[in-house]
Amino acid sequence: LFIRGLELGIFPIGENLATDFAKKGSLFWLLLFAFTIGFSTTVAEPALIAIADKAALISGGLIDAFFLRMTVALSVGFAIALGVFRILVGHPIQYYIIAGYVIVVTTTFFAPKEIIGLAYDSGGVTTSTVTVPLVAALGIGLASSIKGRNPAIDGFGLIAFASLMPMIFVQAYGIIVYSSVPSIASKAVSASKAVVEKIKEVTVHQFEWIDIFLDLVGVIQDVLPILMVIFFFQYLVIRKPVAHLHRIMAGIILVVLGLYAFIVGLEMGLFPIGETIAFQLTAMKNNLLIYLFAFLIGFSTTMAEPALLAIAIKAEEISGGTIKQTVLRIVVAFGVAIGIALGSFRIVAGDPIHYYIIVGYILVIIMTYFAPKYIIPIAYDSGGVTTSTVTVPLVAALGLGLAENIEGRNPLIDGFGLIAFASLFPMLTVMLYSTYVEFERKRINKKEEK
Repeated sequence: LFIRGLELGIFPIGENLATDFAKKGSLFWLLLFAFTIGFSTTVAEPALIAIADKAALISGGLIDAFFLRMTVALSVGFAIALGVFRILVGHPIQYYIIAGYVIVVTTTFFAPKEIIGLAYDSGGVTTSTVTVPLVAALGIGLASSIKGRNPAIDGFGLIAFASLMPMIFVQAYGIIVYSSVPSIASKAVSASKAVVEKIKEVTVHQFEWIDIFLDLVGVIQDVLPILMVIFFFQYLVIRKPVAHLHRIMAGIILVVLGLYAFIVGLEMGLFPIGETIAFQLTAMKNNLLIYLFAFLIGFSTTMAEPALLAIAIKAEEISGGTIKQTVLRIVVAFGVAIGIALGSFRIVAGDPIHYYIIVGYILVIIMTYFAPKYIIPIAYDSGGVTTSTVTVPLVAALGLGLAENIEGRNPLIDGFGLIAFASLFPMLTVMLYSTYVEFERKRINKKEEK
């Protein structure tokens, strides 16, 4: 239902809007549309709401959930607008991303340690199942409409911007909050273990029939701001009716029903057993089992991730079959699995998160110079689409569960960060895989020439 809805409704309307804006030639309205789409979709993002509420609870109220959400939403709006500007001017994406990583790493050395893991995680929870297809369609549609742009090289990358900017904005927010009230900050850290019991109470979710209705309302709330923005710009700015409106609306209804059924299935089946196992494993004190569970849960949840499936379908279509959607999903899932296993090791060992992330970013920068040009934007995007509807709740529960049950760990400092690992490592695995494929292709061509 979800995939058919994307093909009928979300992909066409995103690409048509991009084409109409390109024809209109108004930079102001296009950038405003990009900003509004980014902001409106992020404010209502369930994964972000869940992370913000947990951060507020663990910090004893020092981190305000509403202001954190507003900070992240503004950063995503700015990121999508910047990404659209990059497509318009035709700059290579790697210069923007590398500059962003340098700013993230530099800011990390000034940010309070209580905010670093949360800031890194906030970059991974901004790209929702509905946002990703629309933003991808906008980028590809824009690149297809502008002469001299390549949809495969220039069209992807908007999701990477949406994952990067929140890390910078949230660290800046943390610097302001913690520097203005240092005494409250110390109290919040000491109080975090007292309130952590409240989180344990909600980790094992009991399914009730009322949840069915609430989930449907939640999905409609996710989709509604996006539809409002789309139709506002379509009818009042572009002033053109939506082509094949009945098909578009049917597609949107299918997306809502498919996503809703998917979430109900998760709540009834996967989440309760996954969260229970996470806490039982930490109680067993067997670190190898924890790492194995982290690896397998990372791989399996990513393979089931609707946002990744949407991007993989688009990547196969744009590349003319060069990039196989199944292979791309497996390579991305393998990266997430490695990331979550390594992130779990970091919590068990008690190491500071930024050393791991900095090394990871350095490796991404190095691989950018070796990977084929066509794969770089898709690799950057793959980091943002791995942490959505399925992955975030289970991974967040695992990280907080480890930090709560291991002596000497603080949930606020150590519990967050697994989502950041899940966003970072797929970039590496996708670029490594494509570099290997390109090397093999050149080697076979040389043999044939001989």
